[in-house]
Amino acid sequence: MHRLAEKICVVTGAARGIGRAIAAAFHAEGAAVILTDLDAATGARAAAEIGCRFEPLDVREEWDWARLEALVPRADVVVNNAGITGFGEGPVAHDPEQASLADWRAVHATNLDGTFLGCRYAIAAMKGQGTGSIINISSRSGLVGIPMAAAYASSKAGVRNHSKSVALYCAQRGWAIRCNSIHPGAILTPMWEPMLGEGEARAASLAALSADTPLKRFGQPEEVAAMAVFLASDEAPYVTGAEFNIDGGLLAGSAASPG
Repeated sequence: MHRLAEKICVVTGAARGIGRAIAAAFHAEGAAVILTDLDAATGARAAAEIGCRFEPLDVREEWDWARLEALVPRADVVVNNAGITGFGEGPVAHDPEQASLADWRAVHATNLDGTFLGCRYAIAAMKGQGTGSIINISSRSGLVGIPMAAAYASSKAGVRNHSKSVALYCAQRGWAIRCNSIHPGAILTPMWEPMLGEGEARAASLAALSADTPLKRFGQPEEVAAMAVFLASDEAPYVTGAEFNIDGGLLAGSAASPG
């Protein structure tokens, strides 16, 4: 049986990485998927390869969400996945002392403002039928401090908290509109590439990051997508305001045993 049959699902930032994996998994489970991304060329190509619909979307812009609402007025599932680290254009200071206000705001505009606007769109698109699932992609970084990526950590912490506010707001109004957050750890996606380096440096970075994870490996986008399918499906009707860590055990504590 297709677990998402007849559901209309919107996924942001889905041209690549975790978003693309979620869009593909939703499509495989029978959903009508609207894949959105700021990168129109890559997004359209991904949608064609998956077999779903593409709509360009800049999650930072209120007017663009209004345009999407006119095109897709009803949705059963909305995944707010679009996000940036702030390092996409190369090395930039993102520590609490050296980060510029402009760089801080740029990360928050996509990660946190985009999620706020996406949740607002989702509520409008779901409240007519009184049911739905909002899935916000936060991060392991939203649960701990990240000194050299302070803006990213702050924005993802905001996503975590806002997810709970949305969950409570919807429940208080008697809607079965659920809102949950997923917190991936080190998932091997294109977002990591600027931070991993190249050649021997990349191999060393991969080894070091894997060594710090109890399961000793990077996660795969499909492993995050599997959790998103569960939260989107009718198998999770009593799950709201919750958070799900997919991090290879990193936040569970030290994997080392006393000598």
